[in-house]
Amino acid sequence: MAKKQKKTETEHVPTRHQRSRWQRQMRIRRIVIIAAVVFLVGIGGWVGYQSYADHQAKAGPLREVMFDVNGVKFDMQYYINSIAAYAGLYGWNSSVINTYDNEVADIVADGIIDGELLRQGAAALNITVTSDEINAALQQHQWSSQPSYEKYKTQYQDIMRAILLDEKVKDYFGSNPPLPAMMVQADVQVVLVESQEAAADLIAQASAPGANFTALLNNFSCNSTIKGDLGWLPEQLMPNTLVADAAFGGTVGEISQPIFDESAIKDRGYWLIEVTAKQGDQINVSAMLLGSEAEAARVKAELAAGGNFSSLAAEYSQYQGSNSTGELGWKKKGDMKSAAFDAVAFSLPLNQVSDPVKDTSVKTSGGYWVVKVVDKGLRTLSDDVRQQLITSRYNDWLQTWTDQSTIKTYLEPDKKTYAINQVLARMAAGGM
Repeated sequence: MAKKQKKTETEHVPTRHQRSRWQRQMRIRRIVIIAAVVFLVGIGGWVGYQSYADHQAKAGPLREVMFDVNGVKFDMQYYINSIAAYAGLYGWNSSVINTYDNEVADIVADGIIDGELLRQGAAALNITVTSDEINAALQQHQWSSQPSYEKYKTQYQDIMRAILLDEKVKDYFGSNPPLPAMMVQADVQVVLVESQEAAADLIAQASAPGANFTALLNNFSCNSTIKGDLGWLPEQLMPNTLVADAAFGGTVGEISQPIFDESAIKDRGYWLIEVTAKQGDQINVSAMLLGSEAEAARVKAELAAGGNFSSLAAEYSQYQGSNSTGELGWKKKGDMKSAAFDAVAFSLPLNQVSDPVKDTSVKTSGGYWVVKVVDKGLRTLSDDVRQQLITSRYNDWLQTWTDQSTIKTYLEPDKKTYAINQVLARMAAGGM
């Protein structure tokens, strides 16, 4: 085996001092590199954090939960987009949204909540709609041709889903259980009057020879939505249980005695007004709102006998816009949004209580039903009555489901304003 050749030069072996110096240099180099890396990472992290923080500052309100329906959450972004979608569907321009901002905010909020309740409730009945059904309906109604459709596609689809589910659930209640072909029904004429005195007057006039009950109703009715000939209806479709009891328990051809209903809503009320001071175009005013002219006359008689206005207002007034004493404070014309109120209040002498002032722009509760039974008996269901019964079943089911549900709403007034302003800003920028 060949011998290993010796090196012609002596190998350079670093001295202990040199090794120590190199080690120090390497340590310093590592420290510098590490410091540089940490610095760069820190700068990158700070920039990233600032970008994230800026994004969060902008997106924070948009990600805030506005509605929670049985655990399904909808954030501010969804709500704003829903307002924009509704605006596109129903032609709400910036003027409409500005004028009816609170109404718009509430309509859309209710639509979101009701739509989700319906989706969940329908699923419990094993009723769903497919994506194909939704898309076909969007095309059929030309919603997919709306300029804002692509931008708010999710909202358009959710609104259409609710419409289709509404139809399917009503069909379900039309056959579960099936409606009978015939039911016991009553043909009644009905009216809500404001007081027992008014009811007695109506009955006296309607009982006169040759009198026509329905011809008198316009002079006495204080509820424009429930009056006159209701036609043939089963018990379930009567306006309320009081009318139903009178209809099916009364004698054909007879007029019932007045039936008091404390929950009945009347589209009228009567003011008693007192002005205590005037300054320029303003008045310092107290007022109470009574449910009938007869009640207002009785309260005014108590005042004339030395009764205290504040105490009587606390006991009788139905006006919701003041404290319990009836003190409204300083008002100028238009503040009460009642022409009848203004016409009297701004011409009233100081410290004098007005006569009862009729106002049909307000609502009060409590009244008397008067019912006349025209006929009753077993009768075939008309198509209209059948549809009303289906709707009644549907509404009862939906109310029960709603009562069983957990609904949380975080839509405070300032958040409504924020959402409306976001939509208006998009309209102004042409981004709808």
